[in-house]
Amino acid sequence: MRILAIETSCDETAIAIVEVKKSGKGDTFKILANNINSQIEIHKEYGGVFPALAKREHIKNLPIIFEKTLKQAKIKIEQIDRIVVTTGPGLEPALWTGIVFAKELNKKYKIPVIPVNHMEGHIFSIFPKKSKTFTVNINKKMFPMLSLLVSGGHTELILVKENMKYKKIGQTRDDAAGEAFDKVARMLGLPYPGGPEISKMAEVERGNLIPLPLTKGEAGRGFPKIKNPSSILPLVRGGGAQIQLPRPMIHSKDYDFSFSGLKTAVLYLIRDMKEKDSNILQNDKIKQKIACEFEDAVVETLVCKTIKAIKEYKIQTLIVGGGVSANTYLQEVMTKEIKKLRKSDFLNIKVHFPSKSLTGDNALMIAIAGYYQTKNKKFAKRMSSIKAEGNLSL
Repeated sequence: MRILAIETSCDETAIAIVEVKKSGKGDTFKILANNINSQIEIHKEYGGVFPALAKREHIKNLPIIFEKTLKQAKIKIEQIDRIVVTTGPGLEPALWTGIVFAKELNKKYKIPVIPVNHMEGHIFSIFPKKSKTFTVNINKKMFPMLSLLVSGGHTELILVKENMKYKKIGQTRDDAAGEAFDKVARMLGLPYPGGPEISKMAEVERGNLIPLPLTKGEAGRGFPKIKNPSSILPLVRGGGAQIQLPRPMIHSKDYDFSFSGLKTAVLYLIRDMKEKDSNILQNDKIKQKIACEFEDAVVETLVCKTIKAIKEYKIQTLIVGGGVSANTYLQEVMTKEIKKLRKSDFLNIKVHFPSKSLTGDNALMIAIAGYYQTKNKKFAKRMSSIKAEGNLSL
């Protein structure tokens, strides 16, 4: 089976073509072509994605990338068996461009179209590696599975008790983690996208940490060993002034997140600093301290909630996906905490992150999710039923 995948949920115009064959170990995917056109440079001056511009660029880029992808795959559109397209969640003006393009191909070539949930794509994004060929083998031993999906628009915990049966057990009540990174970066005068810039500064500062004494039951940099996750103890950085930010909802009984208050705490912190010294943010060391403490707060919150869910649901497989999953500090801390769980709670849990090139939005992950929707016969019987759903949930 040959699948053409289209992804336009935000500011990446992406098209991929894969060929799928059944094998003894599962389903073998061969990547025939995989292209992404990023709009980061266009949206930089706005400090975030401007929907009308994103729509315009998608409309302009889709035909160009489509022809390029067919040429790279060395096939004709008539040789495509299925078209899969992201229908949500995302920016509706952007989503519609991909949907309309898919519908036009259906009308002209009579190729069936399958709608795909963007977040489901992020779950499947862990399977492709560096090779052009990869196998997806989903077996019973992987369940129950938990997926932490963290991006600019979403932060949620998805419980998967059996293949493609999803239950959202936690989500952000306001800002997503990636959105908070971008907003704090803007406060610090850092360019968009803010996540990588915050992380760069945090890494510089993290090399100059002097931890305060740890209390009983805490280990490493203050992450909990067992049962009751507590916030990281304050750290004196470089012997300078201590900066401490809140860990929102870290002690709540549910699995929801909230990063708006953390963002506001940074805003007030900078305001108070500027009252004493209006040029304070010209000092890179100060910005590094703020960036480091902010990243600490986000990562600790994400990890503690995830570990708590792993224990409650006896999770066998953890998948971390979405743009923020590329954060090296999040990967480092999550991996360390999973290793501790294996020893303390005797859980044989495995953790998976996508390759860096697939942490962001891409059509390859949509192709994989679309293939399994095809196996479940999730075809659109009427093209009119396929529509953009900005708040589509798993």
